[in-house]
Amino acid sequence: MTTRRNLFALTGAGLAATALGASAQETAPAAPAGVRITQIRNATLHVDYGGTRFLVDPMLADRHAFPGFEGTVNSEERNALVHLPLTMDEILDVDAVIVTHLHEDHWDEAARNLVPKAIPLFAQNEADAETIRGQGFTDVRVLSEDSSFNGIRLVKTDGRHGTEAAYAVAGDLLGQVCGVVFIRPDEKTVYLAGDTIWNDDVAGALAAHKPEIAILNTGDARIIGVDDGIIMGKADVLSVHEAAPDMILIASHMEAINHCTLTRADLRAFARENGFLERLLTPGDGETVTL
Repeated sequence: MTTRRNLFALTGAGLAATALGASAQETAPAAPAGVRITQIRNATLHVDYGGTRFLVDPMLADRHAFPGFEGTVNSEERNALVHLPLTMDEILDVDAVIVTHLHEDHWDEAARNLVPKAIPLFAQNEADAETIRGQGFTDVRVLSEDSSFNGIRLVKTDGRHGTEAAYAVAGDLLGQVCGVVFIRPDEKTVYLAGDTIWNDDVAGALAAHKPEIAILNTGDARIIGVDDGIIMGKADVLSVHEAAPDMILIASHMEAINHCTLTRADLRAFARENGFLERLLTPGDGETVTL
């Protein structure tokens, strides 16, 4: 199979770059390529940015492959709730992988087995990186304020995987999470918030980076005994919109895992009622949006 990672080497451009030498390859500016977001399933995405394709939070198991999450709503349902919409070759045809945290719906056993062990892979901190290295991956990097790949800045952002009440009940399980801001000259800035609710971390990222596009995990996932969600729900999305009214919002992490309670249709209806439907995209599994 010819993949994105070896296609360049098979083209005339690749041969010309080889003839010119490595320094020419590294310094030649690439034309802006635009932003393409493909919703694969749950929080699993392709982010095509600046000519590079990232695979984010791969959950690659077959439908109904593993049990519902204990202590969450609808735990009798087996995960994932739906099939993958793309072939594995299509999903894994990427340049690098980003794993925002190690929960099973973001980095599952199937991903650990199927993702190529030598691919560049970014983790949120050294602890996660060491875990992933222990799973056989050989090019694991840690996100930071200064990390980059292929001329793209990858700025780590903080998040909070639920309210204080949620952490009081299940803080050890919720753990640390992160987001990423994608920055490149002449491209729109993209903020992938990760598994977080609306909080000061999100507000700070919006204020600091002023992204034109935000990818939000909006399934309003629920654990039993806590009134609020552990990722964004309708009110959180409205807060993001109010903080950055011109920003395009892309809703992800919906309708694929047992504890997600907010549907795309319900979020669109809420956005219509609150006057921001024209700023909201809710791509279905397998759908690509170009911005």
